[in-house]
Amino acid sequence: MKLTVLVDNNTIIDRYFYAEPGVSYFIECDDEKYLFDTGYSDLFLRNATKMGINLLALDGIVISHGHNDHTWGLGELVKLYSEAASEGYGCKKPTIIAHPDAFLERNVDGLDIGPMLSNNQFKRTFSLQLSKEPIWLTPKIVFLGEIERNHSFEIGDPIGKVLRGGTWEDDYVLDDSALAYISDNGLVIITGCSHAGICNIIEYAKKVCNEERIYDVVGGFHLLNPSQRRLGNTVEYFKKCQPHAIHTCHCTDLRSKIGLAKAATVEEVGVGLVLEYK
Repeated sequence: MKLTVLVDNNTIIDRYFYAEPGVSYFIECDDEKYLFDTGYSDLFLRNATKMGINLLALDGIVISHGHNDHTWGLGELVKLYSEAASEGYGCKKPTIIAHPDAFLERNVDGLDIGPMLSNNQFKRTFSLQLSKEPIWLTPKIVFLGEIERNHSFEIGDPIGKVLRGGTWEDDYVLDDSALAYISDNGLVIITGCSHAGICNIIEYAKKVCNEERIYDVVGGFHLLNPSQRRLGNTVEYFKKCQPHAIHTCHCTDLRSKIGLAKAATVEEVGVGLVLEYK
């Protein structure tokens, strides 16, 4: 598997790409191509063009959860595919893979933080596969679906409200999911924001994949000014987990990275980074 960072909060030094508070990864695995999240704007497209990556050849688009910094780029992708079709360019019709709640309306104090388009609007351009259950994209990579939340220290407060069945409810971001890749050396976990809890995600990935070894964890850990209890327990978990390395980024603050560095090798992440796993 090959993972290329198209969007992150940071860029790699001396690589002339663009950054924004968001996530987007281009993933190549078993001759198939997937986009994991689309960031906040069209930056993922601009960076992909500079990298020579053709996003008209996607087999699927995986959405980690329905917040704007992970989904608002979808409108730009709809535009790209619609214009390509109108001009007669050859392109696939990729499938959007997400939790059923990923495209619900959500807000915080009246501010819209949910997706910009609805399920019906996406269906005009893409196929749509929504599932709470795991979906195997290839024999070695799986979308985890709804994550079991068993670590009490990772249970946080709701993030605004979500509109479900016509009623605004507290939003615990139950749609937050991740990918797991079964490498020769153990699991590689790929996350968006880890609202479900990074430890919960890893434990569920181990269960789904029937693999105890963790090789790498790439993505946001949702450790932004965490409580000492949450950070301390997360560090202790990683001490037991003993991954080869972790590539934590996006929604992980400096204090948390310093803490995690006591338990694992924390590697730098930024737009332009390429990671390869066997």
